[in-house]
Amino acid sequence: MHKRTIPVRFHRVEVVGLGQQPRLSDFVEQLRHLCIFIGFLVAAMLWAGSTLAQTPPPKNPYLADSIYPLGHGGSHQQDSLPVAGPEDKSRTLLATEIQYTHTGPAFFGASTSGPYTSGRRVIWGNGLDRIVKIDYQTHQVISTLMLEDAEEHYDEARADEAIDYFDDSNDGFFSLVKAFREAQKLRSLASVYTLLDSTNTYFIANKHGYIEAFGDADSNDPSSEIELKRRFDFPTEITGYSLGINMTYDGWLVIVTEHGYLLALKPDFSEYRIGRLQHADGAEDKATRSPGYGWVRNASAIDTDGGIYIASQEYMHKVIWNGDAFSANQNDGAWAVAYDNSWGHGTGATPSLMGFGESDDELVVITDGNPRMNLVVYWRDQIPQAWAGIEGQPRRVAGILPVTMGEQNLDRIQSEQSVVVEGYGALVVNNNPRNAPWYLPGRAHSLLLSYLGSNPKHQPYGVQKFSWNPQIKQLENAWVNNDISSPSCVPIVSQVNGMAYLIGARNNNWTLEAMDWETGESQFHYAIGGQRFNPFFSGTLLDEDGRIHYGTPWGRVRLEPQL
Repeated sequence: MHKRTIPVRFHRVEVVGLGQQPRLSDFVEQLRHLCIFIGFLVAAMLWAGSTLAQTPPPKNPYLADSIYPLGHGGSHQQDSLPVAGPEDKSRTLLATEIQYTHTGPAFFGASTSGPYTSGRRVIWGNGLDRIVKIDYQTHQVISTLMLEDAEEHYDEARADEAIDYFDDSNDGFFSLVKAFREAQKLRSLASVYTLLDSTNTYFIANKHGYIEAFGDADSNDPSSEIELKRRFDFPTEITGYSLGINMTYDGWLVIVTEHGYLLALKPDFSEYRIGRLQHADGAEDKATRSPGYGWVRNASAIDTDGGIYIASQEYMHKVIWNGDAFSANQNDGAWAVAYDNSWGHGTGATPSLMGFGESDDELVVITDGNPRMNLVVYWRDQIPQAWAGIEGQPRRVAGILPVTMGEQNLDRIQSEQSVVVEGYGALVVNNNPRNAPWYLPGRAHSLLLSYLGSNPKHQPYGVQKFSWNPQIKQLENAWVNNDISSPSCVPIVSQVNGMAYLIGARNNNWTLEAMDWETGESQFHYAIGGQRFNPFFSGTLLDEDGRIHYGTPWGRVRLEPQL
């Protein structure tokens, strides 16, 4: 719920003095008024302190009829889902409460289908060497399409060898060498960004300049083979790796490339439109590292009115889709605002939208490109006339605060994750490893978060939440929890039970951590196990029944606690 003030009427309660003869009816009446007052007061405190949304993000009817049809949960990119996650006490999960499914490497995300005619659902996923459909009920692979252009295929024996190695040792020079060798296979990863539409067609945007549509050989049979339905090769004028796929609320696919090109494509591939971001001249020369560090590094967020929000290396952009063309014209509602980028690589965050009700403040959230990143909130649409602005910032900036992790007061922290948003709350985690070896170059620090992320020497600590105060139009620090470690995963939040979940680590084992969204207090944690259960930069997801599932370097995990 949004913060607001509830008027409370104070009732006079007279205390009967000694020597008076109180009437029972007077006492009952006074007690009744007191109870009413306390009830209103408690309700007001709960209402005022809550950042849970009254108006949930609108569902895009062209996406699969599920709670997770694309990365970050929907076109709005919030990582907030309308289902309750688990609630329990802290304990070690039994082996029977953990399902592990080998899928091969790099299954960072997974999309849940809409129901088939039989009522069944499947989960679509893809990785380095294959596309799979996993049965929603059993979590077993029911169909696999091996990718012909994959450099090699990874069987379960190879995965188990790596898991055994890191279980035996995830510390020291030789473990780093092993992690580096394992990571080398990801260089050929071509298709991280995917989307599942309302026809249960699975779209994969390949970084090499094309998009493919996959589906069921029999559209009524979720167990049927996966087949390639069609392929669209990008026009020659579009250059750069694909860095995101989303869908407008009138049913067009939207792809953005690292060079700032935009492609709108009908799902049947019959029509397309091309656009380009402002300030993109010379973007081809601004790639700073390997793919993923170009002028644009992340996907877009899209609102119901055709607003498309993209962060480039120096600017936060809003582009307008009018149903037939892109516009970067200010008269059409588009804008582009520079943000701080002293780090030189831009933001690692996909923009997240905040505020969806008629009376809500409509905002978009990113982290900026400073070595110690700031959380930055922008007015999405028209800037309020009474808005005075923030000194030293463009007027479109509604709020900006440093990410410090509270008492840690970090002087360097950058994230490669989208900001998690629910209601007027925004959450980020610390992904900077502690105690990096002196000989390890900075660009290799991700090895300490990925294959070695649970190691107590290196694992980072800290989860920080900010909140937007609509009464005074101000971004505020809400809370920090420095007891929780989230080495690499993307958290998720439940709109229903107000819990934030992430895959963390304790005692060199992987855990599920559950926190109260409003207070940041740890509610419980599950000890999951060793390196087989490493989240490896994947999303912590909830399915339609509130079960946690996520990707690992070698497969996918689902938790089924016997509550």
